[in-house]
Amino acid sequence: MPFTADVVLPEGALARGAQPVLSTGDGLVLRPWRGEDAGAVHEAFQDPLMHQWHIRRSDSEEEAAGWIREWQKEWEGERNAQWAVVDAETDRLTGRVALRDIRLVEGLGKVAYWTTAAARGQGVAVRATNTLTRWAFEEIGFHRLELLHATANRASCRVAAKTGFTLEGTKRRAAYHQDGWHDMHLHARLREDSA
Repeated sequence: MPFTADVVLPEGALARGAQPVLSTGDGLVLRPWRGEDAGAVHEAFQDPLMHQWHIRRSDSEEEAAGWIREWQKEWEGERNAQWAVVDAETDRLTGRVALRDIRLVEGLGKVAYWTTAAARGQGVAVRATNTLTRWAFEEIGFHRLELLHATANRASCRVAAKTGFTLEGTKRRAAYHQDGWHDMHLHARLREDSA
């Protein structure tokens, strides 16, 4: 069925090439996930703060390895794209950044991130989000990126503000966490905001 408006990004806009490695320019690298990251992912998900804001938990390295295999396949499907955020010199995992729920036809995607406990307070989420956002707008041509977080997650709200994502509103009781329903802040950036 044909569309009534032009397609913003054609099918293959992502998968026609390999998932890129992106440098923040200040000591971090966003790279595709590797099987050997399973131990570090499992360790990251033992942090109680991860349990507070994420709906998944990792009960074993094998389970984390299964997640990584899923993340590796997602690039070709062009619905989600996940990067490990690592130290440029040591390759130590510091977090994750992703584009989720991608809709190429409309040039839309949702930014998501987490930071390991050892890397918190070092600007990892801000640096990774800025790098991913710049790539998505300038290299690929996305029109709009959204960022959602629980209203109670003040740290995530600070990341959104520092990376230029405008608060557009609150989605009431839109996410279910271990302690119940959470209202979610909706932030967004448009490509022209970056010009």
